[in-house]
Amino acid sequence: MRNSPRRTRPGRAQAGPGPGSRTGARAAALCAALLLAGSAAPALAAAPAAPGGTAATGTKATRAPGGTAATGTKATRAPGGTTAPGGPAADAARSGRGALVSHKLLYTLEKPGDVATWLTDAEFDAGTVRYGVDAYRLVYRTVDPHGRPTTASGLLVLPRGHEGRLRPVSFTHGTGVHKDDSPSMETGGFLPAPPVTYASAGYAAVAPDYLGMGLGPGPHPWMDVPSETTASLDMLRAARAFASGTGRTLDRDVAVTGFSQGASAALGLARALESGEDRWFRLGALAPVSGAYDFGGAELPALLAGELEPKSSVLYAAYTLVAFNRLHHLYDSPGEVFQAPYADTIEALFDGTHTGPELMAGTPATLGELLTGPGRELLADPTGPMAAALRTTDDVCDWAPRVPVRLYMARDDEQATVANTAHCRAAFARHGVAAPVVELGAVDYHGSRHLGSNVRATTAVVRWLDSLR
Repeated sequence: MRNSPRRTRPGRAQAGPGPGSRTGARAAALCAALLLAGSAAPALAAAPAAPGGTAATGTKATRAPGGTAATGTKATRAPGGTTAPGGPAADAARSGRGALVSHKLLYTLEKPGDVATWLTDAEFDAGTVRYGVDAYRLVYRTVDPHGRPTTASGLLVLPRGHEGRLRPVSFTHGTGVHKDDSPSMETGGFLPAPPVTYASAGYAAVAPDYLGMGLGPGPHPWMDVPSETTASLDMLRAARAFASGTGRTLDRDVAVTGFSQGASAALGLARALESGEDRWFRLGALAPVSGAYDFGGAELPALLAGELEPKSSVLYAAYTLVAFNRLHHLYDSPGEVFQAPYADTIEALFDGTHTGPELMAGTPATLGELLTGPGRELLADPTGPMAAALRTTDDVCDWAPRVPVRLYMARDDEQATVANTAHCRAAFARHGVAAPVVELGAVDYHGSRHLGSNVRATTAVVRWLDSLR
């Protein structure tokens, strides 16, 4: 469910010793869900003008300020008051969903060797690199969990020198808490590495930031599969519109993958595509990685039983109650479910402006210190709105994909209990779908088997998709 350990970012304190020491690696493993890879990017080549006149300047990738819209973009005015470089997604533009608001070229890796160096620095496998890449942030129109218009952002990475038709790969990322813990807000490291890997292998990599993350307004509705689905689908529509201005056409068949939280999001998007919710895109292949597919039936019981890493369990329990309460009204006062002194501060910690170190400092070491009796009972034996919310998260595998499917996982995952994958495979089997499970082996990354599964699975998925062509 988590993303990666955050390395020092300008203006933010580093939490604990560096990952090179045993203590630092363990600290990173404890809080990697919320301490994402935020190191400065390596020097990048000067970027060419993007479609519609957007250009990145200088020799290093730049990051737009967190929470502000990208500026300096130039695009044609599309129907409904949105901006877009023109293109085929007319239906989405008329409805507003998926229409571009802005775009910005973030960085360019001109040659395959530049990508290989970049991925190696991120500690990802560069063995599938064939192209240089251009990485763009798109801001687009979508809807919030209540169906009201809003905006979201995401990362689109395109292979350089690969014109014409491109097969899209949708990648949905793992958990983060600060708005900058998003693919389009990082210019190097763990978060954008999977999209860069897919694009450098010749695919159009589409990675939504999710609602409330990146440049999206408001708090993030964590583990809300319906809004993860709409944000992901509308990001695909925005990517299609933008890509047409670069001389590319995105194929109809979408390869859908995602890691951790993003694995459930990927399944939500896949089901939407399979059911025909878009007039152009359809599901082509499905490859989720290390997901909490049975959040209420497997993940929460393992967390409460102490089977998963303790500090991460504290953070996930807190995030579950706070985020679900915003949408489903689980409690009237934080003091009903959280113990003092955390009840006074816990909700603010998940407002999108607090960093991983701040969450680490603001939460206890154990669930017993965090939860009241009723709070623990709400997670252990959910009823009412909590039970209804969990039914939505827990049915992501309860359907029949008609495309190739693989489930990727690593044994001894300290974050997402492997029972999740077993339950997902069984659910598919009940619908007559054989979903092979790919065991990724001992793949620790910064002390975390969970994170390592994302690193190992990324190139494994590329090779599998190549074999399907």
